[in-house]
Amino acid sequence: MSATQPRRNAKKIPQDDVLFDRELEELPADLRWREWMLRVEAVIFASVEPVSRETLARVVGKDCSVDLLIDDLREELRDRPYELVSVGGGWQHRTRTRFAETIRASSAPTRGGAAALSEFEAMVLMAVGYFQPVTRAELSKIFGKEVSRDTIANLRAAAFLDPGPRSPTPGAPYTYVTTKQFLSIFGLGTLRDLPDIERLEDAGLLSRQAPMPDAFVGQEADIDEAEDD
Repeated sequence: MSATQPRRNAKKIPQDDVLFDRELEELPADLRWREWMLRVEAVIFASVEPVSRETLARVVGKDCSVDLLIDDLREELRDRPYELVSVGGGWQHRTRTRFAETIRASSAPTRGGAAALSEFEAMVLMAVGYFQPVTRAELSKIFGKEVSRDTIANLRAAAFLDPGPRSPTPGAPYTYVTTKQFLSIFGLGTLRDLPDIERLEDAGLLSRQAPMPDAFVGQEADIDEAEDD
C-alpha cells in the first residue's frame, strides 16, 4: 500500500470537530475558562428552551466542568436583573422575579411566555402534573365534571401535555403526561419541585387521593376515552 494512500480503517473525524476548536489549548488557562464561560452563556441566551449539560459540553473542552462554568456565570450575574436557572433538565436565562411588575408596566413584548389558559385548563394541567400518567376519564372524576377533548387538545397545542402510555383499563385509553415545556414555563427543575399538595388541599383545589384505574371502570360510559389522540 502506498504511503500516501489513506488507511481504510482510519477513524473519520467529524467535520464540526475539525472546524470548531473546543479545547482552546493555545490560550492561557484563565482566558480559556473565560471563553468557555462566554460560549456557554451565548448558547443558553440564544436557545428558546432549557439547554442540557450534554448540549453545553459540545462547545467546551472535554475535561471542562459545565457545572463549575454555570456556578461562575451565576456569580457574575448576581447583580443583574436576570439569572441562570435550572429548569426542565437544563439551564435557561430568566428575569428575576422582582422585575416582573416593571416588565408588565412597560408593555414590552416578551419571549417564551406561557400560552393563555382558562382557569379550568390551568386546573386540569395542575392535576396532570400531580397525578400523571392520567386519563381524561380520571381527570373528569377528579373535577366532578367532564374534561372535554377540547381542553386536552388546547393543553397539547400549547405543548404542555403529551400522550403517555395506554391505560390498562378496558379500551386501553390514552393517558397524559406533562412536557419539558411545562417544567420550563413554570420554572420547575423536575416534577419534584411542584408545590406540596397539602397546600392545594388546604385551598380545596385538589384531593390527595390520586385516581386509581380500577375505580373508574364502567363509571364513565359517556366518555369514550379510547377515541382520544
